[in-house]
Amino acid sequence: MNEELKKEMNELGDVIDAKIEKASQQAIERADQKADETLKREIDNLMNKFNERMDAVEVAQKKNAEASSATTKSFRTALEEKLAEGALEAFTKGNANATTLEIKADMTTGADFTGDVIPPTRVPGYKYDPTRTFHMRDILAQGSTDSDVVRYVKESGYSDGNAPKNEGQTLGQSDFDMTAVSVPVEKIGTYFRISEEMMDSTPQLSAYLSARAPEKLLAVEDTQIVSGNGSAPNLNGLLTSATGFSGAGFSGAIDNANQFDVLAVALNQLAVANYSADYILLNPVDWHKLSLQKATTKEYLVSDWQAGMVPRIMGVPVIPTTAITSDKYIVGNFAQGAQLWIKDNVSLGFFREDGTNVRDGFVTVRCQERVTLATYLPNAFVHGDFSADITTINSGPGM
Repeated sequence: MNEELKKEMNELGDVIDAKIEKASQQAIERADQKADETLKREIDNLMNKFNERMDAVEVAQKKNAEASSATTKSFRTALEEKLAEGALEAFTKGNANATTLEIKADMTTGADFTGDVIPPTRVPGYKYDPTRTFHMRDILAQGSTDSDVVRYVKESGYSDGNAPKNEGQTLGQSDFDMTAVSVPVEKIGTYFRISEEMMDSTPQLSAYLSARAPEKLLAVEDTQIVSGNGSAPNLNGLLTSATGFSGAGFSGAIDNANQFDVLAVALNQLAVANYSADYILLNPVDWHKLSLQKATTKEYLVSDWQAGMVPRIMGVPVIPTTAITSDKYIVGNFAQGAQLWIKDNVSLGFFREDGTNVRDGFVTVRCQERVTLATYLPNAFVHGDFSADITTINSGPGM
């Protein structure tokens, strides 16, 4: 019995009970008289309606039982049956401008179903690939400037006249060659447009853009710091300004040379120049190649990574980052050798009055910064290519 019919039956029962109670009261009040004939007729009519409803319930229950025993049809099956019966014949022959098919079938999400009758589950937030956990500015000295150009003076050469002398002897002369260097501030940035409706109706979008856009910009900054070619508007990156691998003293001297040997010789090149490295910059591919190398005893040559420690080679922390391409490396004293100068730090700007924004209902979002890199001490860095440098120091087959 459905809820509507059940409700109607209950209401009829309540009316009948009320009428009977009223008749009983009248009989009590007039014990020597019969109950009011009008009231009696009302009760009889209500009882007849009640019986009719009960009969209808029995018929409905019987029909439901018969329907439930029948085979359930999918929408596609019911539609195919209607078409087979010629339901569209008049329409296809041009005898009708429109037609309607009455399809009686259970609407199920079977293999032939498409649509959003069942609402999709909404997962909150925005999903995107992770960003870098490290940026080059994290290991460089930083400074702020109001100028469009950063100028500094560096030592470009030195003639050493120091020597022990006897009393009365003339001291030797030392010469310091100084060079003035200017590096222009360059702009890195982008823009994109989003609709006003998206800005107003999705607060999460603003938070997403505020976090995502600067991260993308910093990834480009990383690439510029590492490999910018110095041609405006590019920064003069470390691979361009730093000292290249020389292999001095080790040329053709190492049997079966590998990447570990190259990094050891690069660290020696820094030590000879009186610098100590604070970081080694590697592409993740090269770092994992190093990590997987084993000794003849089948033990890994790098043990720190197994314990979850900070990766190190000869005590120097290793930074695996995609900011540097595979097969290349930089070993250096990043804290002393270079500095990132910032005129305008990473910022987001929202502009309605740009181009056709007012007419189209869009907002322009600009993300930009103005920075430059000053490499004060080129000899504080050594960079190279593993494949070429292994050949330089190798005396055997190599790896």
